[in-house]
Amino acid sequence: MEQPHDTSPGAPVRSGIPEHGRVPRYYAVKAHLVALVDGLGEGGALPAERDLAVRYGVSRETLRQALRELVLEGRLRRQGRGTVVAGPKLEQPLSLSSYTEGVRRQGRRPGRTLIGLERLAAAGPLAAELDLPEGEGVWHMERVLLADDERIGLESTYVAVARVPRLDEEFDPDSSFYAFLRERPGLALGGAEERIETVLATPREALLVGTPPALPMLLLHRLSRDAGGRPLERVRTLYRGDRFSFTTRLDG
Repeated sequence: MEQPHDTSPGAPVRSGIPEHGRVPRYYAVKAHLVALVDGLGEGGALPAERDLAVRYGVSRETLRQALRELVLEGRLRRQGRGTVVAGPKLEQPLSLSSYTEGVRRQGRRPGRTLIGLERLAAAGPLAAELDLPEGEGVWHMERVLLADDERIGLESTYVAVARVPRLDEEFDPDSSFYAFLRERPGLALGGAEERIETVLATPREALLVGTPPALPMLLLHRLSRDAGGRPLERVRTLYRGDRFSFTTRLDG
């Protein structure tokens, strides 16, 4: 099988080929699959694994390694028992804006599925982060994030009951929580601190988001403050690494 080699401007350095020049067999197959994916377009179904293995003259396991990498990169996604071409990743700006606003800017339809809304007693690090006495009431709201009905994330929000005492009665869980806060007197958002890391989802999280447990996820921690600088909400959001990316603007 001829080894593909991309030398076009902007291509990865030597297209991922190691310095000794020996191309791993799965990587050569992956390069051919990329060309196939580009020709099919978004939503296009790949041929069966056995047919692709025969076409490229490799074992099923070698083919699967190439497919796994393309799934992790967000080029492909599993659909039923087959594999289809994925659309472009969603881009979320690192700014004090809601998930709803970010998804709509890209022409997608945001949505959420409520998993649970419960009242808890603040304790330990959570009480400290929200600047609450131990035992103070907090709401915990867990929702699956959707884009055009595709599950792409899992969000856990913590906010003091004293800030929004009737959250369970007044808030539509399919809507933007930030939009809801902006309508509350004295709850104007003033800023936030964020931290992002790469993690693997727990079995429960993978089930809720609809991904394999081995799929890398992007975990965002956010502590939002009101206009007076007081902690307002604590958010933990898990995003699918194959469907999501973050952007920011750096000014010199």
